[in-house]
Amino acid sequence: MDAEVEPEEGASTVAELDPETRARRDTALRHVRKFGDPVLRTTALPVDRFDDALAAEVERMGELMHDALGIGLAATQLGVLHRVLVYRAYSDDPLTALVNPVIEWSAEELETLEEGCLSLPGVHVDVERPSQVRVRACDVEGKEIVVEADGLEARVIQHEIDHLDGILILDRIPRELRKQAMRAMREAVTAASAA
Repeated sequence: MDAEVEPEEGASTVAELDPETRARRDTALRHVRKFGDPVLRTTALPVDRFDDALAAEVERMGELMHDALGIGLAATQLGVLHRVLVYRAYSDDPLTALVNPVIEWSAEELETLEEGCLSLPGVHVDVERPSQVRVRACDVEGKEIVVEADGLEARVIQHEIDHLDGILILDRIPRELRKQAMRAMREAVTAASAA
């Protein structure tokens, strides 16, 4: 999920980045699969081996998410069909990895907020989601964990689980808005390649 979703106070926008941070972001984004890549529409497979390779995968995902200025990243966005996601909803939070996450419960109360996505450059759309969720998953060592989240953290988790199920934010908005989002994405890609 794109950090531009709900910027923290004092956070700089992408246009205001210093050259070093912008270069790190651009390099990280080259690893992120973009709209049109079939892997983004593929359902990820459960992880059954909790080993050093998985720990390294999670570490790499965390580094790429950080460098890309994202707040969440699913393994499928890197072309890896594992049910693994990482997130850090707020900059002072620790990086959290959820392996084989399952939403056990979600609130009836819905919230609509703007979301962006590292796989959809230039797209920012209002998405309606449950305001709270309880998720059962495993940590990187295979220990079962339960995360009860609300607000931005709940939204990020739901966004990334969608990725693991081959669902994009474009699938959660009306058709007319989808057309506008596609136009914004084309313009962002054109602008980025011209820069």
